[in-house]
Amino acid sequence: MRKALLATTLAAIAVIGSGTPALAIRGGVEAAAAYPFSGSLQRPDSPREDGHTCGVTLVAPGWAVTAGHCTRNNPSLAQVGRPKDWSVRLGSTDAGSGGEVIAVERFITYSPHPVRDGDIGLLKLKRRAKAQPVALPAARPAEGTTARIIGWGMTCGERRPECYPRKLREADTAVQPARACDGIAAGRELCIGAPDGSVAATNMDSGGPALVRDGARWVMAGLVSGAAGDAMPVIYTDVHHFLGWIGDVVTGRLDPPDTPVPDLEGAASIGGCSASVVRTGRTRNDDPALLLTNGHCVPQRPAPGETLEDVPVDLPVTIGDRQGYLQARARTTRLVHATMSGTDTALFRLDQTYAQLRAKGVKVFRLSDRPARPGDRVDIISSGNGKRFECTIEAVVPHLREEGYTQDNAYRYDSACGPSHGGSGAPIVLVDGVTVVGVHSTGNDNGEQCTANNPCEVAPDGTVTVRQGARYGQQVGHLTRLS
Repeated sequence: MRKALLATTLAAIAVIGSGTPALAIRGGVEAAAAYPFSGSLQRPDSPREDGHTCGVTLVAPGWAVTAGHCTRNNPSLAQVGRPKDWSVRLGSTDAGSGGEVIAVERFITYSPHPVRDGDIGLLKLKRRAKAQPVALPAARPAEGTTARIIGWGMTCGERRPECYPRKLREADTAVQPARACDGIAAGRELCIGAPDGSVAATNMDSGGPALVRDGARWVMAGLVSGAAGDAMPVIYTDVHHFLGWIGDVVTGRLDPPDTPVPDLEGAASIGGCSASVVRTGRTRNDDPALLLTNGHCVPQRPAPGETLEDVPVDLPVTIGDRQGYLQARARTTRLVHATMSGTDTALFRLDQTYAQLRAKGVKVFRLSDRPARPGDRVDIISSGNGKRFECTIEAVVPHLREEGYTQDNAYRYDSACGPSHGGSGAPIVLVDGVTVVGVHSTGNDNGEQCTANNPCEVAPDGTVTVRQGARYGQQVGHLTRLS
């Protein structure tokens, strides 16, 4: 199964999957010199101190190309937009210093579904680069063509500082037959790397170039898209296939409008879940802030019938601004309360006070001690989905059963309300935009009865009802007593 990226933060960091810990540019060595036209996309939501997220390559004085999933994955999932505090560092072997740093004015992604339709995007720079752009290909490279791959990808399989190389790495490998890469779209993609995957791009090399020689100059043949599978070469976007689109955007013949962005202010992320900063009428400005999410978002989820209370937990948290871009970072200090029995909620204490977070512009929601009622209009603000869902509470379900857990008095939304995986833990907010009456928790994906990701409704008389496609949330009034 092709792996294009892994979402772990508010703005999902663009990486490709690899089966085992690997050297950045697996099988490569540190680059002896910089490539003036190539560099790093730097974003404040990167897990790395140097800010690197993806590779970029200058294709015109004011334009750089990268993978579509590197530009598409801003929090609101906009196809075209104006990022906050993105930049490119060109012409350095060090991802964190040197070279030429230029702010990104705008991103334009080829498709709203990059992996499906074409994994390529362009970055408009706020000024022209001094470097000479890379040469673009006159034809698709033939099988067996020698290609040089470069990047700052991870040196091991976990997100730790020691896994993030500062020095650029490079390796010489070859273009393989399309059949050597599982899941490849052969008409617009290339298969590049050693047949057994021993020389290949790896995590956080996304967007980086595959270069081929044309006499004394380098030509950009492809850019890293995603992993084809374990012990295989890597899938690259074929730059030649998209030359017309690149030319149209760079010259201004194609100038799409910015994608409308929903109001995501206050949407937070913890692990792979959504969350929100909340307070009650009893909390003070100098109190450590509270973070609301699901019980199933706790690293060691509670067993059926179990409640976890006052447990030390250190987890990173990101909180977004109105457009979903990073507003502030925080860390949890303690798990105040978490359970998946009777409800599916968790409350963490953070390492910053409400006053400190407000000084950074963070939106703080008010936790209500009263539930919503059927017919109430609500918004579900999901960092994981990059959306603000406008919903109606359709019913309050006496019992919701899923994988051995039972929750009581769960909300069921109207059928048009569609938060999905990644939306777990998102706040359910009244139309005043501030009052949180619940937290999104689950939905029935496949029509199965009471299994994981397929909750069933249980009436007081024991009657079981399955509603495929239905989505559910949990009430939170009980948590106001814990603050």
